[in-house]
Amino acid sequence: MKTRITELFGIEHPIVLSGMSWISVPRMVAAVSNAGGLGILATGPLDAQRTRQAIREIRTLTDKPFGANATLLFPGAAENAKVLLEEKVPVINFALGKGDWIVKAAHEYGGKVIATVVNARHAKRAQDYGADGVIATGHEAAAHGEEVTTFVLIPSLADVLEIPVIAAGGIADGRGLAAALALGAEGVAMGSRFMTTKESPLHASFKKLSLEKGVTDTLYSPRFDGIYCRVMKTDTAARAIRRGLDLTAAFFNSREIASQLHMPYLKLCVGVLASGWKNTRQLAYMANGFKAIRVATEEGDQERGVLPVGQVMGLLHDEPTVAEVITRIVAEAGRVREKMAGQLA
Repeated sequence: MKTRITELFGIEHPIVLSGMSWISVPRMVAAVSNAGGLGILATGPLDAQRTRQAIREIRTLTDKPFGANATLLFPGAAENAKVLLEEKVPVINFALGKGDWIVKAAHEYGGKVIATVVNARHAKRAQDYGADGVIATGHEAAAHGEEVTTFVLIPSLADVLEIPVIAAGGIADGRGLAAALALGAEGVAMGSRFMTTKESPLHASFKKLSLEKGVTDTLYSPRFDGIYCRVMKTDTAARAIRRGLDLTAAFFNSREIASQLHMPYLKLCVGVLASGWKNTRQLAYMANGFKAIRVATEEGDQERGVLPVGQVMGLLHDEPTVAEVITRIVAEAGRVREKMAGQLA
């Protein structure tokens, strides 16, 4: 299966691993790349040194193209992005910030850059400063999709962009891949499907929940981490959303983040406060959200943890290997194409 995305990245299948914190670790990245897709490393929980180590670990696990992300709103993200550039990562994915400097530097060594977007305004801006493609995140997606569903967002962007679009949100099988391509996408990015695979580091208790819950078992609110965010519906998630911003918890959780990023806490506080109240409030929300996500992912604690997951969770019924997921998706997409060819003849 060839698309502009497979040609752009030098991969076999137009399937991308979404960069999920604590999930998209080196072995997951390598598993997706080795199976013919594009694995993307999540650098959000990492400092610059651990980002460099993770990239080098990936290179010991695969000789295939891979990527890494930088969520520019997060503390330490710019430093991580600089490491990605220094290590000449083949594909860099940025979000929640202006990445023109990343595009310029990556293109100097032949790297590719894709921006994660949720609307045409952001997508056009990314195209204007040279991004090679966009990941378009629909409303159904885990975490930070916005108002427009994938079924509408993808064609709306394909109509106005010259660079390729990768569809994210609501895709877990070959039907989803075929539909995305029909809508004008050149590939798909998946998080929730890859999250529940053999290689995924997601704790077994949340893998089990992911297989038990249905398509309506998510919550979508700006009161979890300060941005509209979709998470698994649990009693803990509902309490977190009802409570909203807990500044006391944010103080302690931000200290934990500073330690995790090997960043002096005073430096972190001064930098955050200097950015203004709106940004300070947002980062306080994210400090609490990060803690809840880490506890769910790593510890499987259903009393304190909250897991971002898409509505597509309700389409998951097993825990295959990454290679099995990709093989079955490509095969099913081929069958859908043949069926549609007959129906449309």
